[in-house]
Amino acid sequence: MAEALISVLIEQLASIIQKQVQQEVRLVVGVEKEVAKLTSNFKTIEVVLNNAEERQVKEVDVRQWLERLKDVSYEMDDLLDEWSTEILKQQIQQTKKVCFCIPAPWFCFGQVSQVTLRRDIAVKIKELNERLALIVSERQNYNFQYTKREIEQIERQKSSSFVDKTFGRVDEKDKVVEKLLSGSGQGGATCLVIPIIGMGGIGKTTFAQLAYNDEKVQAHFHTRIWVCVSDPFDEIKIAKAIIEGLKKETPASNELHTLKSIIHESVKGKKFLLVLDDVWSQDYLKWEQLKLPLQNGAAGSRILVTTGKEEVARMVGAFTDMVNLEVLSEDNCWALFYHIALSDREKK
Repeated sequence: MAEALISVLIEQLASIIQKQVQQEVRLVVGVEKEVAKLTSNFKTIEVVLNNAEERQVKEVDVRQWLERLKDVSYEMDDLLDEWSTEILKQQIQQTKKVCFCIPAPWFCFGQVSQVTLRRDIAVKIKELNERLALIVSERQNYNFQYTKREIEQIERQKSSSFVDKTFGRVDEKDKVVEKLLSGSGQGGATCLVIPIIGMGGIGKTTFAQLAYNDEKVQAHFHTRIWVCVSDPFDEIKIAKAIIEGLKKETPASNELHTLKSIIHESVKGKKFLLVLDDVWSQDYLKWEQLKLPLQNGAAGSRILVTTGKEEVARMVGAFTDMVNLEVLSEDNCWALFYHIALSDREKK
């Protein structure tokens, strides 16, 4: 999974600098050099990851090196989300100056706090860069083989972590929660599959998180697992991610048969909720390989699949239970914009 994550981070680093330049949103002055170093370091590591992930099964020191890399990568992912949020908030602040007559005192106070936050972002970027540079230098100790596997770029949805309310999705959420809590499955199946379908950027992942974190849903299932799938559909990596969610540890094996057996035993007697986020592959055989051991879970278990393709909903055999997310109405769009625009004021 580290290979896909780093590929996404490289793309995100390029995207976020482009936003600053094109939209003239200068959040972190002079950070371009640090971002260039980050990108270079990630690209240097990217070409050895395939070999590293193969060797971690038998070599403890390689596994520990990968864990340190994952820690830095996840921290960078969080930081980039924070940075993107600040870009969006500054754009909204600029809009406020034109569209809203907001008194200056609270606005100035908000400006001070934002300056502090931006300075913190710059400090974090530098600190993560130093840690990553050390990891890059350590790779020389392991004599990794250099390979470059072609991976389709994963489109990241633009999200705003400071928006904690939903607009225009109440009925859809209630519908999904009802399906998650209901007692029946498709044709009497133990595990009901519920696809959430919608165009890119419409909020499928955020919507799935709302259902996943619903209090009634949390209380209903023995265990919940969230797996980001994306493309390509690598059943071994997905199976390992499921096991990590179930057992809170990384399996040593890379054999699909062994991983399926672990999943089969781990879900036995448990009512689980598994979210497979961002599924694109229509390979039915791969899907069946993954789904088969999950059928050993307790009755009432659920698999929630988010996808941009209607064909995927048909492939997983759950077309009748599909939830189609439509574009928000104009009123809901304005309500969302107004909520974001006044979020700072409401906190003061």
